[in-house]
Amino acid sequence: MDNHSPDKPENKIIEAIQEQECENWIVHDDSSREAYYPEATDLPAEPYRLYRFLTDLEDILSNIADDSDRIKAISPLVRHLLTSSYWLQMEYLEPSPKTGWSVKMLYREPDYPLTIQMVAWNPGVVSPIHNHAAWGIVALVSGQERNKFWRRSPTVEFPDRLELVGEQILEPGEIIGFMPEAIHSVEPIGDEPTITFNLYGATNFPKRYEYDQIKHTVKNF
Repeated sequence: MDNHSPDKPENKIIEAIQEQECENWIVHDDSSREAYYPEATDLPAEPYRLYRFLTDLEDILSNIADDSDRIKAISPLVRHLLTSSYWLQMEYLEPSPKTGWSVKMLYREPDYPLTIQMVAWNPGVVSPIHNHAAWGIVALVSGQERNKFWRRSPTVEFPDRLELVGEQILEPGEIIGFMPEAIHSVEPIGDEPTITFNLYGATNFPKRYEYDQIKHTVKNF
């Protein structure tokens, strides 16, 4: 299917930035949220290309050890990239009719702690409740996405019980970062698929979990 049809919202991110509607968030390990506001920068006169972005990421990963500080340093570059290299906003796969979602890998290299993906979700699909066991950054390119945030709330009977601690609807141009133990679920809302640019650090797979809030159980995924 041609992803470049006229009805695709190719310029939603740049429009949101020009209208100053964008916000930046970090979801901490306890699933609490922090809003932060990087210094405003002008859109680049020349394209900020993917190879430059990857080079800048390598410098940040080498010089900044704290995951939260990494997210704050990288998020402006993600927006810089998506508003300059417009082709990336359209570089996704149509969601699978079976699963309702799709993932297109933009960058992955063996033995290097970085993964970049474009992810698409159909309306009506709800993700499992999960953490990522990695720091991550998600930029909403198109559509609307409801994130629900969960926190461990164990009891003697249910040691893996969760409680809902908040939710947030993301709009195009907004960026949210996740610490490794942050727990959330994702649900597209509205009538169109959500398209996101996702970036993750190294995953600690034994610590990556999927939760069942009805049965109060947890398993690796």
